[in-house]
Amino acid sequence: MKASQILRTLAFVALLGGAVITTVSCTDKEEQATEFGTVTGIVTDEYEANAPIAGVTVTLKDLEGSATTGSDGKYTFPNVPIGSSYAVVFTKTGWESRSKTVRADLFVNGVATISIELRNASLKIAGTVSDGKNRGAPLEGVTVTVGSIGAATTGADGKFTIDNLAPDNYTVVFTKAAYPVIIREVAIADFQNGVAVVDVTMGGEELLRGKTADDLLLADKWYYNEYRGGRNADAYPHWDWSTNYMGSLDYVGNFEEQNEGSTLRIRNDAADQSNPANLDVFDSYTYGSKLITEDNKIMSVRVRTHNADAAAPAYFGVQVVDLSAPTPAAVKIGNDRTHGSGDYADYHFDLSAYVGKEVIIAVGIYRQKTGDYWKQLVLRAIRFAHQEVKNWDWLPGDEVIADWKLPLQTVRSTMVHQRKSFTGISPISGNRDNYINAYKSWRTVSHIAREWTFMPLAKDPEPFAGEGYVIKTRSDAAVNTLVPEAYFYAKFAIASGNNQLTLKTRNSTSSCCPSGRYTYFKLTAIKDDGTVAHVEPASHTADDAAAATDGCWRFKHTRGTADTPNDYASFVYDLSAFNGNNVVLCLGIFQGVANTSENKVFIYSVTLQ
Repeated sequence: MKASQILRTLAFVALLGGAVITTVSCTDKEEQATEFGTVTGIVTDEYEANAPIAGVTVTLKDLEGSATTGSDGKYTFPNVPIGSSYAVVFTKTGWESRSKTVRADLFVNGVATISIELRNASLKIAGTVSDGKNRGAPLEGVTVTVGSIGAATTGADGKFTIDNLAPDNYTVVFTKAAYPVIIREVAIADFQNGVAVVDVTMGGEELLRGKTADDLLLADKWYYNEYRGGRNADAYPHWDWSTNYMGSLDYVGNFEEQNEGSTLRIRNDAADQSNPANLDVFDSYTYGSKLITEDNKIMSVRVRTHNADAAAPAYFGVQVVDLSAPTPAAVKIGNDRTHGSGDYADYHFDLSAYVGKEVIIAVGIYRQKTGDYWKQLVLRAIRFAHQEVKNWDWLPGDEVIADWKLPLQTVRSTMVHQRKSFTGISPISGNRDNYINAYKSWRTVSHIAREWTFMPLAKDPEPFAGEGYVIKTRSDAAVNTLVPEAYFYAKFAIASGNNQLTLKTRNSTSSCCPSGRYTYFKLTAIKDDGTVAHVEPASHTADDAAAATDGCWRFKHTRGTADTPNDYASFVYDLSAFNGNNVVLCLGIFQGVANTSENKVFIYSVTLQ
């Protein structure tokens, strides 16, 4: 190589080296010039505007350290490098965790303001998972998830807890290798004292189709002795679409609410039509948990059929599962029954063997042969009494109060309700042609028409009014403050902590119910021995209210909507005189004055505390 070429090469290398050195030098200067800023803000309560939340831990993901909000809800996070994006996470026990992102462009004069609202989330879901493959021993290592909100894994004791939940409906999923997945739905009404208890057994044996013993432990309670279905007013108002709520029960298989009744159909989807015959396992059924006593040991089922006749009838029956038995099993009550007619008939099942026990009762239709998938069993009534019940009759027995159609046998055998709070607001509206989804929605909110039982002695209700469930009088009824036009009832164990009832209500301003007219109503308490007491409110917030005749109260109060619950009148009743007793509470409307139009009571809520 010539000397001149060597010199040029050395010069190039020197220049290159200088460039490298220069680059490194610039990088060092940039690192030395990194800017730092402050992230600050206020944490407030989503449900209480501008109310600060103290004690919230604030962290920036990927950075060390944390900040805590003060009594004013403010926090400050200093020395935050500007130039990267960070997730700002806000956490506090009893509140729903949330996060926001802070970016470089949010810093103004070195300060980024990140404020947020948190939802109170003091609720929790807890329970125990048992091993159905190992005699119910605690099952460790089960993953329990509540969507993306929370997750837990059971320990050696099988227990789990998922906390920091806001008031809402949740789907809880249980998974473990080699075990079928279990899914449970938790409604707002299931949270009692802030906790929804969900105990499950994984890997258990099916007792009814699709239901293990663990599933049946969660069965709806059939608190009452009469359930009516359908939309035809065969004996108005006792049998009318607006009073028959069998559609809100729990069903398995193929079900439809029809004019003639709540209908169990043999599963007829294309994939099911070739299912084999089975006269031991229901194809479709409804079920519930029922306490059997001497007063309600005879079960009467009123049915008719569709797509069946005497030559090819529908096969149906009743099965009972006693979960307290050493080895629970589904037991048929009596022989299988058949019906193949569009005419109604009553069939009776003797439950005497279960007196004194709370058992699972299922009413269902069987697939008598393959291809027999069109048959339908129409349930018009499921009734329990000390004797057989037939036709459109009220439940038999010795009336506690004349003409109330409430026998002492029914009072004694009505089950004690487990819930304390009930709403009259329907989440979904409905009418004669479209109401089954509304009935089903009542299951999620502890609706009074599902949780109490309705007695339409003379007048039907308005189940879906926007201001609450409406019980009302006839427009031409004679004055009567002894017998209600209609009423609700349910039984409660009265004791300290459960002896104050609050009714939130109003009456109507419609053209048929002038605002100047009083509405008459009454709360009646009936003990198991038949003792009757009409209870007067200890206090009220009605615009105008006073005691009337025969234990009734009359009132005028036309304010209150679903969106303005504090505008309703509150009537508060002290039930402490009944402490230590199981008491049936009846809330009824009466025709207190002569007039030619309806009077109404809107039920927004009923709460015991």
